[in-house]
Amino acid sequence: MRILILTLNYLPELTGIGKYNGEMAEWLVARGHKVRVVAAPPYYPQWRVSKGYRSWRYCRESLGGVDVLRCPLWVPATLSGLKRVIHLFSFFLFSFPVMLFQVFWRPHIILVVEPPLFCAPTSLLVSRLSRACSWLHVQDFEVDAAFNLGVLSSPRLRRIVLKIESWLMKRFDRVSTISGQMMTRLGAKGVLSENQILFPNWADINDIYPLESPATFRKQLGIAESSITFLYSGNMGEKQGLEIVIEAAQRLIERSDIVFVMCGQGAAYHHLRDLADGLENIRWLPLQPLDKLNDLLNMADVHLLPQRADATDLVMPSKLTGMLASGRPVLATAFEGTQIAKVLESSGVVVPPEDADLFANAMVSLAENTEQRRQLGENARDYAVKFLGRDAVLARFEEAEALQECISHKQ
Repeated sequence: MRILILTLNYLPELTGIGKYNGEMAEWLVARGHKVRVVAAPPYYPQWRVSKGYRSWRYCRESLGGVDVLRCPLWVPATLSGLKRVIHLFSFFLFSFPVMLFQVFWRPHIILVVEPPLFCAPTSLLVSRLSRACSWLHVQDFEVDAAFNLGVLSSPRLRRIVLKIESWLMKRFDRVSTISGQMMTRLGAKGVLSENQILFPNWADINDIYPLESPATFRKQLGIAESSITFLYSGNMGEKQGLEIVIEAAQRLIERSDIVFVMCGQGAAYHHLRDLADGLENIRWLPLQPLDKLNDLLNMADVHLLPQRADATDLVMPSKLTGMLASGRPVLATAFEGTQIAKVLESSGVVVPPEDADLFANAMVSLAENTEQRRQLGENARDYAVKFLGRDAVLARFEEAEALQECISHKQ
């Protein structure tokens, strides 16, 4: 089977959505499929094109047996709503001729990963020209998030863009997303139930697992073995609401047994560093390569998963799978009934978003209850093994109910 994937981020050597795209493509190649990926040069989450690549140059490379076609895009030095739109539009513009040329490759399935929705029309056009099955995979509801987070604000523009989004989604042969609550939102946007597919993110439970010995990162950062470490690792962007972590650190500054670690980069990084100026209970780490991820995640006594209230159930953080696989409890901000709250019923603690007092109080409670942390961590690992194993998730994706059925639907 020939599978063409259009995605902004393709970073199999790092973490996040790009890593999921890379693992999926390489897994499919290992199963005997031919896979091509059209993507941007690596730039995320640093918002800077990686060494060895150029923003304005097309290039081709082979990664793990996957044929990867890199297309130019504009990467802004600073972010705003307009700049983000131009950034995404530039990828649509420069990837369009490459995608159009793939008609001659005759793919069976064309899978586009959202964000960005900008690329959906390209995928639909190329799928029609090549008579391929069109598949949209929604990692984030970027349109809803952009307006709810204030990146875009015009009510009139919102109505127009939501109508366009719904019109596009309903024209794909299959639309998948990563959680049950997000599936419900697909239905609200007009996607027929028979065209919806649950395709969750997965955890590599063989590479991410609990370590019995203390993580080397604790020694590197000078964290005492007796200290309780609360770790946030991942993109530092607007929708995470990471200010609540800084606020909690300020409230707990007198607790010498509680240490915060912030690992990652992103658009909000410098703003967060300014807010945390003078707080000696916070350690900062840059984004870590994949071969150090397990050691990093095992540094935590508790993982932190904050989210803004207006991003609830618009995204299902990909980092959650690794947190659970590491066998550590998770402290999250989410409302009752959301997908995150349901997943963490027995493997974490959930408090309402944007309430720094409750967030800090939950940290104190977890720090003072070793047995609770141990039990929640065991439950987290059990959940990951049972429901989030990579091979199981991708095998379900490959089975007749997904890929094969999509092709049959077109014939």
